[in-house]
Amino acid sequence: MRKYEIEIKWGLIFIVATLIWMGIENVVGLHTVHIDKHMYYTNLFGIVAIILYVLALLDKRRNFYNNRMSWKQGFISGLIITLIIAAFSPLTQLIVHKIIAPSYFTNAIEYGASLGKDPETLAGYFNLRSYIVQSLFGTFSLGMVTSAVVALFVRRS
Repeated sequence: MRKYEIEIKWGLIFIVATLIWMGIENVVGLHTVHIDKHMYYTNLFGIVAIILYVLALLDKRRNFYNNRMSWKQGFISGLIITLIIAAFSPLTQLIVHKIIAPSYFTNAIEYGASLGKDPETLAGYFNLRSYIVQSLFGTFSLGMVTSAVVALFVRRS
């Protein structure tokens, strides 16, 4: 377990950062009055995610690999972080949609319907089950790519 201490730490930091980001989105109205702008601003979290992966892999390189880390070591470390984030993603989605922004799905469906989209189709997309599945697959695929790219820049022979 000690071998993965850094990955566990950064996985939990990432989860907390996600919850804080969702809280900020909710406070500024991206889940309510400014829901029309949500799809644009929510993607800015990608910058935060990349920064967190860079910091995590630098931490692993410095404090576990004595400042020498191969791409493979960095990639595996990033994948472990990704697995931790993905494992907690159902809980993260529950917290976001039951506590932080409980009206998000209703607001998103109403907004989409106001644009002439089918409410039933919207309801099939904007619901907790759908978001949990999207979060699991999205976390894993984006985490894998981010880990591969960040490990390329953080490696040091």
